[in-house]
Amino acid sequence: MKRTRLKRRGGLGRIAERLVWLANGLAESGSRVEDRYWDQHLSTVLDEALADNEEDALNTALDHLYSAEPRAYDELADYIESRAECAAGAFGSHDVVLIAAPVLAWSRYRIPATSIPPAVLSNLRVHLQAHVLAKGARLALADFLFSPDQLPQGYCATADFAKELGGAAFDNHDLRIDTDGMPETTQFLSDTRYLLAAVAVPKGEAIFRWQEQDGNRDAAREQWRVQGGACLGPLLPGCAIDLVLPESYFAASRAADKDSRPYSVRASVAYLGTALETPAANLRAVIAPFWDRQLEEYRIGLTVRGQDQVVHGVVWPLLGAEDETAECPAQIEAVLRESGVNDIVHLDHQFPLEYCDDCGTPLYPSPEGEAVHAEMPEEQAGQMPRHLH
Repeated sequence: MKRTRLKRRGGLGRIAERLVWLANGLAESGSRVEDRYWDQHLSTVLDEALADNEEDALNTALDHLYSAEPRAYDELADYIESRAECAAGAFGSHDVVLIAAPVLAWSRYRIPATSIPPAVLSNLRVHLQAHVLAKGARLALADFLFSPDQLPQGYCATADFAKELGGAAFDNHDLRIDTDGMPETTQFLSDTRYLLAAVAVPKGEAIFRWQEQDGNRDAAREQWRVQGGACLGPLLPGCAIDLVLPESYFAASRAADKDSRPYSVRASVAYLGTALETPAANLRAVIAPFWDRQLEEYRIGLTVRGQDQVVHGVVWPLLGAEDETAECPAQIEAVLRESGVNDIVHLDHQFPLEYCDDCGTPLYPSPEGEAVHAEMPEEQAGQMPRHLH
């Protein structure tokens, strides 16, 4: 999840002002002893703000620090995320954390967001406890595979969900999700689905397998991809999938955002290979930067070699601290070449961050240096999702 802030008008307010002061104090601290002081007070104020649904105060404090005090902004953002995904310290003698297990998927058809049957939940529980979680960790799984549109919106909603799922983890049973009124899922060619869970351990104990003496992240990742993928694959029929390592909610979400960028490029090349019945070597890619007040993303227009019509496009958003100095164009080119596309054009001039007025989809760079609508040939147009990553 990219931490991008848009400046808002108005004063800070009492809660936001206190959060700014505490975050600045923590950022300027010179010792672990002083850190503990700021930590205790910042955690207390944040827990109260999350419990009282003070979402605006949290965002106002972040907005203020984003440009004024970058170090304090990072500290406050980390603390807000930590307190939200840990249910604002609601469980006393236990540490509880909301975790996400993202699934990258692409398909020519609809990518489901769906309920998870009890038998599949049981198998997922076995593999998470065997390969991802520390021995003895209590676990609760939500029985739904969420799309990004259906995740908790905002820090306070995340804390509420973490508290509800954390209560189930404390009792070591799964949580049924009420799908009535759940938001509709926007359909993309490639997208992410989220398995959400909560883990409870006695305070100070290991949560993840790689915190134990004989565990490591790489082994956990590979085992989860194989075993978890076998469980989740049948829930996503007609989809190619790849699994991201389950971690705490915000860290896993950022990892999914990062991994989804090359995944979307590979998915698009594979899709065009089947939809147009053409090899990747017969495609051309046009890469260009798109700006608002600053560089926001790169967009890739894909054409058939020898033709100028953009048949498909991919957005490569900037994440975290990335800016125009980042090596994104080189990364995009490397992924394209790995996917078999060798005809690659880089455009240097700044395109405005524009979208189609009619359907809202992004405009993509063409070989002529224009931002245009991606249009599949007529005979294939009816087979593809309306929205594309």
